[in-house]
Amino acid sequence: MSGIYIHIPFCKQACFYCDFHFSTSLNKKDEMISSLVKEIEIRKDENQNEIVETIYFGGGTPSVLSVDEIQTLIDAVYKNHTVGENPEITLEANPDDLSEDKIIELSTSPINRLSIGVQSFYQKDLKLMNRAHNSEEAKNCLSIATRHFKNISVDLIYGIPGLSNEEWKENIQIALSFGIPHISSYALTVEPKTALASLIKKGKIANVDDELAQEQFHILIDELEQQKFIHYELSNFGKENYFSKNNTAYWLGKKYLGIGPSAHSFDGKQRSWNVRNNAKYIKSLQEDTLPIEREVLSKTDQYNEYIMTGLRTIWGVSLQKIEQEFGEKYIKYLQNQSKKYLNQDLLYLEKDILKITKKGKFLSDGISSDLFMLDSF
Repeated sequence: MSGIYIHIPFCKQACFYCDFHFSTSLNKKDEMISSLVKEIEIRKDENQNEIVETIYFGGGTPSVLSVDEIQTLIDAVYKNHTVGENPEITLEANPDDLSEDKIIELSTSPINRLSIGVQSFYQKDLKLMNRAHNSEEAKNCLSIATRHFKNISVDLIYGIPGLSNEEWKENIQIALSFGIPHISSYALTVEPKTALASLIKKGKIANVDDELAQEQFHILIDELEQQKFIHYELSNFGKENYFSKNNTAYWLGKKYLGIGPSAHSFDGKQRSWNVRNNAKYIKSLQEDTLPIEREVLSKTDQYNEYIMTGLRTIWGVSLQKIEQEFGEKYIKYLQNQSKKYLNQDLLYLEKDILKITKKGKFLSDGISSDLFMLDSF
């Protein structure tokens, strides 16, 4: 199986923390959609023997597109690729785009999963992050969306300067009050060259408190586990049968095609990425060429990626797979490097599967990087 990710590089306004590729100008929207269709056509040969089981509209803000524009892109996928019987088709959306009419129209389209970027139900947080919606729009949109879609995910951000633990609990409880079956939650991260980084440097916004973020991460786990959510990936919690199929495939090393400017692809051995520039992307596709760079992953790259993605999930890292697919050098290195984390109760072994403990989850990226192998080893 494989997935197709379609990057929609437009937003109404720039969130202060975001470093994804997007433009706030919609002037080239029509040319962009035509170019996305062209790339879907050109790359059909890369996906010849694969069944597409997930289609994911990310960005940017895909919900700035009309339902007809979204349908045009879905039709292009069906025309050029082999799509499974009941694919998961996700649309990332912002509350301010989801009027009742738009939600109803989407519910009659092939879109069967919404990922709604709420981030916070507090107006002060939304203002700090420069979100385009307000708190009431978020609640109203969820109230309507849950009447028309069963499969909904809500994004929430913790570690926001000025967000207390009690307010964070309230954010979680408000989301749960709508019967949402999936929550994706991330710590506010200060990325270089973002407006947030600049505002913190100028002293206009307080810096992120890592200790508070860690506290709120553990509050999140406790609150959602009480409600029978499964913490299946570091930032993702789902009720049974509501895990994101698209993201799960990515973490399990499945193949996917990334369509659009800045989108990444993976075919099991090779990673590729498109140019991060709308004008260059459109010009290239108009000339029937792919604006793409490719990199063949070494055995060490593949090992490191498996460690990174595996430790973020409930499926962990299989020692048997490491030995079979990478060899004795890699399994011995992993066993040696992981000893201190096993002793510190940050990692544990369950039937030959290396997994991260609840205590170690917030530190998982750092632990993973310490288990990486250098090519020079």
